[in-house]
Amino acid sequence: MKTTRLFKTFITLAFLSFSFMGFAQNTPKEIVSKFFNEYKTEGAAIALDNLYANNQWILQAEDAVTDLKQKISSLTEDYVGKFYGYELITEKKLSDSFILMSYLVKFDRQPIRFTFQFYKPYDQWRTHSFQYDGNIDDELEEAAKVPNLSLKN
Repeated sequence: MKTTRLFKTFITLAFLSFSFMGFAQNTPKEIVSKFFNEYKTEGAAIALDNLYANNQWILQAEDAVTDLKQKISSLTEDYVGKFYGYELITEKKLSDSFILMSYLVKFDRQPIRFTFQFYKPYDQWRTHSFQYDGNIDDELEEAAKVPNLSLKN
């Protein structure tokens, strides 16, 4: 009887510990990974809703988020082709509390850049901003121009 009670208590505690792990603080990389997984499986609107779920202040910009969801939802398979994944372009840290992460998102037709900014005012990361654009090839061409190259003497 004592062994059964002890076993039930152990199972209950193990279950609760796994439940609380789901609420653990996410790093920016984990937030981005979750975003792309949801983007692929659930669609852009749900992925964006969940991306901003960690920021209570986003309610003040609800119209902007709705507009962003409509625009990013236009990146359909008919328009940009199949989604093949993403690669980190750069990660810039202003400090230990503010990070920008830029990703190359691979579609059949063209690459799209997704840029995330995360802010940690106290102990939890929150999504500060998200944007996307298709100008990455223009910037690469500009960077390759002679005035932008480091030339050796």
